[in-house]
Amino acid sequence: MISYLRNEEIDRERWDACLREIPAMRPYAMSWYLDIMSPGWDALVDDDYLAVFPLPRRKKYGFSYIATPVFLQQLGLFSADGDRVSMAEEFISFMPEFYRLIDLCIGQEVHVPGYTVSPRHNYEIRLDDPYDKLWVSYMSDCRRNINIAKRYPQDIITDVSPEEIIRLFRNYTAGRAGTIRNSGYGRLRQLMEHCTAAGLGRIIGVRSPKGKLLWGMFVTESQGRTTMLFTAGSRKSRELRTSYLVIDHLIRSYAGTGQVLDFAGSSVPSIAIFMRSFGGEKTTYWRLYRNSLPWPVRLLK
Repeated sequence: MISYLRNEEIDRERWDACLREIPAMRPYAMSWYLDIMSPGWDALVDDDYLAVFPLPRRKKYGFSYIATPVFLQQLGLFSADGDRVSMAEEFISFMPEFYRLIDLCIGQEVHVPGYTVSPRHNYEIRLDDPYDKLWVSYMSDCRRNINIAKRYPQDIITDVSPEEIIRLFRNYTAGRAGTIRNSGYGRLRQLMEHCTAAGLGRIIGVRSPKGKLLWGMFVTESQGRTTMLFTAGSRKSRELRTSYLVIDHLIRSYAGTGQVLDFAGSSVPSIAIFMRSFGGEKTTYWRLYRNSLPWPVRLLK
């Protein structure tokens, strides 16, 4: 039986135990991740916590709604067993009607009356093979850019603070990423601090000879999956092809382990080409949408 639980009713120990049974689990649905990036989230669960469906709820103009938080790619139905598509459809049909707007990225392609679904894409690399074989799978332009990057002294460092990489992003990258509120950056900083302190992620980067951060990346790390959640780079880093160098370093470090390297997706065509150039496999998730807000409120969402 499916139950709707308010945030304070969720048994986080049982919730996370369910997710740990899923191989190469993405971090987004873990209770600690949701607590940081979507405070007050609710959930749908079955009686034994064998299947869970997080609901990142918000409220605006007096209406409750569900929307995918920034820096959180996808949610949906999570279960170690069963037909996840049919289970997701059952859970979505149980969604409380007081959520007047639902705009949520999920991992299942569902067909539920009243909802529309549209595809989103991501790239992943399963690092089963030794590095030499992975190198051959790179596109020729990618290998050429890595070789160009190696002509310059670029040492990969780990002494990058959350404030530094966020500042770099806001100075050089934010204009191409859409509107991100200060609260979004604040939650991202909390996430980075939590992950680096708990051994669940790290920040790596490259500095100039004078110590200025040129390029940085925050990755979350869990059993079976490394997710490139957040990257930022200066104009100089593009000239030096720094991003190619660092991602190649990451692939080399995990080669032969079976780890999944998750690029965390992008709707920007040039970034998608960049991700594909490392031999990544295209995967799909879906945007689930329903708008039952009254007119004219739906125009102001």
